Amino acid sequence: MKDLRVSLVQGATRWHDPAGNREYYGDLISSLHGITDLVLLPETFTSGFSNEAIGSAETMDGPTVAWIREQAAKLGAAVTGSVQLRTEEGVFNRLLFATPDGELKTYDKRHLFRFAKEHERYAAGRDRLTVEWKGWRICPMVCYDLRFPVFSRNRFDVERPGAADFDLLLYVANWPSARAYPWKTLLRARAIENLCYVAGLNRVGDDGNGLHYAGDSAVIDFLGHPVSECTDEEVVVTTTLQAAELAAHRERFPAMLDADRFELR
Repeated sequence: MKDLRVSLVQGATRWHDPAGNREYYGDLISSLHGITDLVLLPETFTSGFSNEAIGSAETMDGPTVAWIREQAAKLGAAVTGSVQLRTEEGVFNRLLFATPDGELKTYDKRHLFRFAKEHERYAAGRDRLTVEWKGWRICPMVCYDLRFPVFSRNRFDVERPGAADFDLLLYVANWPSARAYPWKTLLRARAIENLCYVAGLNRVGDDGNGLHYAGDSAVIDFLGHPVSECTDEEVVVTTTLQAAELAAHRERFPAMLDADRFELR
């Protein structure tokens, strides 16, 4: 496993404007070719977090899936973010993880945000996703998932000390500034308890529901220390995750060997 360069794209998503958002985020990431391995876009980056956007949800054959594949090919990097996507089972808040070779993997948000009635309009996913990219095992999740540590738990192989389900947890979000403290705190908790890096990507600006987003995107190391932190502004930040430091920490502090065993249902 070599070092991994991760880019946080903290933008002000346009309200209910898929074409405008593809152009906007395409411009923000256009200069990242050759300087990153993984690009993070916010949750519902084509519309903002809106129950009403369900009416214009695309399918997997739509323009946004084609766009994210195109961006990955152009940048020579993986690109991920979530959008509303319609299937025969309903509309999901679906995270897309595209790689330059054309491969696309998906994760459907499991924990729907009851406070905003997301659970009344959208279908819930069930299984989490682990992606292998550049020698790293990556587990991408969406916003509200951050509050549920059991679903995010790293399960280590006790027969091979240090071998983990994942090395990096990703959270793409639309997390309002009114709840900024839990966002910052839980990102650190997930990193510490899972002995992994955590990258949390949030949006900025105001949305059509009158909610403000303060960004606070960050990359957190396995000790809970911020490697990079963003403030309340549009910004693209690239951070290098140190593979050797992660491996050394797991060897030096093998708390995973004492972890509880469980099955998730």
